[in-house]
Amino acid sequence: MPANSEVPVALTIAGSDSSAGAGIQADLKTFSALGVYGLTAVTCVVAETPGLVSKIEGVNAALVREQIEVVLKSFPVAAIKTGLLFSAEIVSGIATTLRAHAERTKRTSPLVIDPVMVATSGDLLLADDAIASYERELFPLAALLTPNLGEAARLLGETIDDLPAMREAGWKLVKKYRVPVLLKGGHLTGDNAIDLLFLEGNVVEFSAPFSRGVATHGTGCTYSAAITAGLAGGRGLEEAVRRAKKFVTATIAQHLAWETSGGAALHALNHSPIIPE
Repeated sequence: MPANSEVPVALTIAGSDSSAGAGIQADLKTFSALGVYGLTAVTCVVAETPGLVSKIEGVNAALVREQIEVVLKSFPVAAIKTGLLFSAEIVSGIATTLRAHAERTKRTSPLVIDPVMVATSGDLLLADDAIASYERELFPLAALLTPNLGEAARLLGETIDDLPAMREAGWKLVKKYRVPVLLKGGHLTGDNAIDLLFLEGNVVEFSAPFSRGVATHGTGCTYSAAITAGLAGGRGLEEAVRRAKKFVTATIAQHLAWETSGGAALHALNHSPIIPE
């Protein structure tokens, strides 16, 4: 058997980012950096740069389903993640496709759901009916949900301003959706970026120093993709999150930088970082 048959395979179902810092482009870079072969199902096309979403257009829901079906039939997909899903119809179609595949093959791959709702720029990316479809159809299939504080606040209908509120919100999300949750605290003030993993009745804290002065996007996509890569490689959930936290922290700290034609700073994550031991 060829040696490359041992390379883990993961699927990302997400939007395409023209600046290649977020979405499926970030996911594929992350998969490759962590030794995983990446497959894609594109849900929408986003014309954007860090800090600006210019235009977004969805892919036909039937085509999204076909992209998923054709790769699941052909590749040994060991883990799946979702990112920006654009519409309720697409969310519902993905859930239906994944359930049908599991029933047909009697096998499921762990699903990491990054419930992308708002861009780093503040642009709204998901309508309320799509959130309802998430909650009703897709969340129950998750091995892990990875909301940031803004997404968690929208799911719970309350603000999350500090670490105690994060802990309370995380338990509420676990109780509401009955799946493990990684609540990302990167939007809190302080010297460290703290994330909380709620798993099997316990909470595990992951902390790393903030990298100040980096204005970019794609950290959530990169984080969830790195977790998915770990699961595809056979790591347990806590171990996969721990390695992913180190990876995404390094992509920020070792970021790339250019100047725009107008002289403004333009930053991007470095998806080939040197990860400290």
